[in-house]
Amino acid sequence: MQTIELSILASKQFSLINESATIAMGNKLADAIQNKLNQGIVAYLNGDLGAGKTTLTRGFVQGMGHQGNVKSPTYTLVEPYDLAPWKVYHFDLYRLADPEELEFIGIRDYFKEKCCSFIEWPEKGYGLLANADISLNMNYDD
Repeated sequence: MQTIELSILASKQFSLINESATIAMGNKLADAIQNKLNQGIVAYLNGDLGAGKTTLTRGFVQGMGHQGNVKSPTYTLVEPYDLAPWKVYHFDLYRLADPEELEFIGIRDYFKEKCCSFIEWPEKGYGLLANADISLNMNYDD
Protein backbone atom coordinates (compact mmCIF):
# COMPACT_ATOMS: atom_id res chain seq x y z
CA MET A 1 0.00 0.00 0.00
CA GLN A 2 1.18 3.53 -0.71
CA THR A 3 0.05 7.00 0.20
CA ILE A 4 -0.26 9.94 -2.18
CA GLU A 5 -0.36 13.51 -1.06
CA LEU A 6 -2.04 15.82 -3.55
CA SER A 7 -1.20 19.50 -3.02
CA ILE A 8 -3.12 22.14 -4.90
CA LEU A 9 -4.00 24.87 -2.43
CA ALA A 10 -4.42 22.46 0.43
CA SER A 11 -2.86 19.13 1.15
CA LYS A 12 -4.92 15.98 0.83
CA GLN A 13 -3.86 12.45 1.51
CA PHE A 14 -5.13 9.33 -0.24
CA SER A 15 -4.37 5.69 0.51
CA LEU A 16 -4.03 3.64 -2.64
CA ILE A 17 -3.99 -0.04 -1.80
CA ASN A 18 -2.78 -1.41 -5.14
CA GLU A 19 -1.96 -0.70 -8.78
CA SER A 20 -5.64 -0.53 -9.77
CA ALA A 21 -6.32 2.14 -7.16
CA THR A 22 -3.31 4.14 -8.36
CA ILE A 23 -4.51 3.97 -11.98
CA ALA A 24 -8.01 4.99 -10.85
CA MET A 25 -6.51 8.07 -9.13
CA GLY A 26 -4.77 8.98 -12.39
CA ASN A 27 -8.13 8.60 -14.19
CA LYS A 28 -9.74 10.97 -11.66
CA LEU A 29 -7.05 13.58 -12.27
CA ALA A 30 -7.64 13.29 -16.03
CA ASP A 31 -11.37 13.75 -15.51
CA ALA A 32 -10.75 16.86 -13.40
CA ILE A 33 -8.47 18.36 -16.06
CA GLN A 34 -10.83 17.70 -18.95
CA ASN A 35 -14.17 18.43 -17.31
CA LYS A 36 -13.48 20.90 -14.52
CA LEU A 37 -10.24 22.83 -15.00
CA ASN A 38 -10.06 22.66 -18.82
CA GLN A 39 -6.44 23.76 -18.68
CA GLY A 40 -3.07 22.09 -18.71
CA ILE A 41 -1.05 21.38 -15.60
CA VAL A 42 2.48 20.70 -14.48
CA ALA A 43 2.60 17.87 -11.95
CA TYR A 44 5.70 16.99 -9.95
CA LEU A 45 5.85 13.32 -8.95
CA ASN A 46 8.01 12.67 -5.91
CA GLY A 47 8.75 9.31 -4.35
CA ASP A 48 11.11 6.38 -4.17
CA LEU A 49 11.74 3.99 -7.04
CA GLY A 50 8.68 1.77 -7.46
CA ALA A 51 6.36 4.04 -5.46
CA GLY A 52 3.85 4.25 -8.33
CA LYS A 53 4.76 7.47 -10.17
CA THR A 54 4.61 5.86 -13.62
CA THR A 55 1.49 3.89 -12.68
CA LEU A 56 -0.31 7.08 -11.68
CA THR A 57 0.78 8.73 -14.94
CA ARG A 58 -0.43 5.68 -16.87
CA GLY A 59 -3.87 6.14 -15.30
CA PHE A 60 -3.85 9.82 -16.24
CA VAL A 61 -2.81 9.20 -19.86
CA GLN A 62 -5.41 6.46 -20.25
CA GLY A 63 -8.01 8.71 -18.62
CA MET A 64 -7.23 11.34 -21.23
CA GLY A 65 -8.15 8.81 -23.94
CA HIS A 66 -4.91 7.03 -24.86
CA GLN A 67 -5.57 3.45 -25.96
CA GLY A 68 -2.02 2.05 -26.30
CA ASN A 69 0.79 1.26 -23.91
CA VAL A 70 2.10 3.85 -21.49
CA LYS A 71 5.75 3.15 -20.86
CA SER A 72 8.24 4.68 -18.51
CA PRO A 73 10.49 7.30 -20.12
CA THR A 74 13.47 6.21 -18.02
CA TYR A 75 15.79 6.04 -21.04
CA THR A 76 14.04 8.45 -23.41
CA LEU A 77 13.62 11.28 -20.86
CA VAL A 78 10.14 12.14 -22.18
CA GLU A 79 7.23 10.22 -23.68
CA PRO A 80 4.76 12.41 -25.57
CA TYR A 81 1.06 11.62 -26.05
CA ASP A 82 -0.92 13.65 -28.58
CA LEU A 83 -4.52 13.34 -27.40
CA ALA A 84 -6.17 16.20 -29.28
CA PRO A 85 -6.82 18.79 -28.10
CA TRP A 86 -4.48 17.82 -25.26
CA LYS A 87 -0.80 17.00 -25.23
CA VAL A 88 0.50 14.96 -22.32
CA TYR A 89 4.20 14.67 -21.57
CA HIS A 90 5.63 12.14 -19.13
CA PHE A 91 9.15 13.00 -18.01
CA ASP A 92 11.51 10.81 -16.00
CA LEU A 93 14.56 12.82 -14.98
CA TYR A 94 16.13 10.09 -12.85
CA ARG A 95 19.09 9.62 -15.22
CA LEU A 96 19.59 13.32 -15.94
CA ALA A 97 23.20 14.23 -15.17
CA ASP A 98 22.83 18.01 -15.44
CA PRO A 99 19.68 20.18 -15.59
CA GLU A 100 21.20 22.05 -18.55
CA GLU A 101 20.57 18.91 -20.65
CA LEU A 102 16.91 19.93 -20.63
CA GLU A 103 17.79 22.93 -22.80
CA PHE A 104 18.76 20.53 -25.61
CA ILE A 105 15.24 19.09 -25.75
CA GLY A 106 13.58 22.52 -25.68
CA ILE A 107 12.08 22.06 -22.23
CA ARG A 108 10.17 25.35 -22.28
CA ASP A 109 8.13 24.18 -25.30
CA TYR A 110 6.47 21.51 -23.15
CA PHE A 111 4.74 23.97 -20.83
CA LYS A 112 2.02 25.50 -22.98
CA GLU A 113 -1.76 25.77 -22.98
CA LYS A 114 -3.54 22.39 -23.24
CA CYS A 115 -0.33 20.60 -22.19
CA CYS A 116 -0.13 18.36 -19.14
CA SER A 117 3.38 17.51 -17.97
CA PHE A 118 4.00 14.81 -15.39
CA ILE A 119 7.58 15.01 -14.13
CA GLU A 120 9.25 12.26 -12.13
CA TRP A 121 12.33 13.33 -10.13
CA PRO A 122 11.68 17.07 -10.68
CA GLU A 123 14.52 18.07 -8.36
CA LYS A 124 16.95 16.96 -11.08
CA GLY A 125 15.61 19.69 -13.38
CA TYR A 126 15.72 22.44 -10.78
CA GLY A 127 15.83 25.91 -12.30
CA LEU A 128 14.64 24.89 -15.76
CA LEU A 129 11.21 23.41 -15.11
CA ALA A 130 7.95 25.30 -14.93
CA ASN A 131 6.54 25.62 -11.43
CA ALA A 132 4.29 22.77 -10.34
CA ASP A 133 0.53 23.21 -10.26
CA ILE A 134 0.28 19.91 -8.38
CA SER A 135 2.91 18.15 -6.32
CA LEU A 136 2.29 14.47 -5.61
CA ASN A 137 4.35 12.84 -2.89
CA MET A 138 4.10 9.08 -3.10
CA ASN A 139 5.22 6.96 -0.17
CA TYR A 140 4.94 3.37 0.89
CA ASP A 141 2.79 2.82 3.98
CA ASP A 142 4.32 -0.47 5.12
